[in-house]
Formats: sequence, structure tokens, C-alpha cells
Amino acid sequence: MTKLSKPLCALLLLAGLATQSAQADELRPAGHNATWQKECGTCHVAYPPSLLPAASWREMMNTLDRHFGTDASLEAAQAKEILNFLTANAGRRAALDRDGKPLQRITETNWFRHEHDEVPARLWKDARVKSPANCAACHQKAEAGDYSERSLRLPR
Repeated sequence: MTKLSKPLCALLLLAGLATQSAQADELRPAGHNATWQKECGTCHVAYPPSLLPAASWREMMNTLDRHFGTDASLEAAQAKEILNFLTANAGRRAALDRDGKPLQRITETNWFRHEHDEVPARLWKDARVKSPANCAACHQKAEAGDYSERSLRLPR
């Protein structure tokens, strides 16, 4: 095994911390939009736009009349403002279903599955969690866009 010098170890540690910080920052919205926060955050966490690509946000905003079993329709001006915010801050990862259509469920993205692959199935069924879409059940600062591991608290 090769022994690393102290400066090289420190550099590797800093690089790892910078990568972790960049990944956490990627989940935070690049900007803030009060209409998005109010309209989307009324029923659930206003999910960071970077969690889905622009095509997925467009599809979601075009189908608000049947938004996961609920009519979440908005006035045209509100919908346009929110769509512009979401697409301007959208993620760059492809998120397509098996038919090649844009995914609308963040919980079905490869990124989400990878990040949550260690979560035991029983936790998703816990009455305090209810579903993988309930980010705030574990991510204590989800409302503020902080999904870092330091703010993660699993229900016990």
C-alpha cells in the first residue's frame, strides 16, 4: 500500500469536501421565486428545480389539471412564471421513462434511486414518512432547500 504525504492527504480531503458541498449546492435553487415557493410549497416541499430536467418540468406544468391525482391548475400568468423559473434552473441529467417520455416523479430518477438505495423499505412505509416524495420527513431543512447529510434525521 502506498503511503500518501500529509499535504496530498489534505488535498484529497478538501477535494472530497468540495465535491460533497457542490452536490448539496446542486439541490438548492439557483434563485428564488415567491410564486413557485407559495404555489408548489402549499401542498408539498417546493422541490429544487435541479432535480428534474426542463423537459420534465414542462410536462409537469402542462398537466397540472391531473397532478398526481389532484387538480393543481394555476392561472396562466402564475403557471408561466413558475415554468420559466423551473426551466431556467432545471437539472441537466436526462430523466426519461421506459417509453422515452420525461419523468415527472423525482423519486423515479436514477439520481434519487442511487442516493436513497440504502434506505430500508420499512422506512418508506413508516407513518411519519408515508412515501419517498415526503422529503421533509428525513431532510430536516428540506423547506429551505438543504438536503445535505448533516441535516438528515431518519425517523426512529
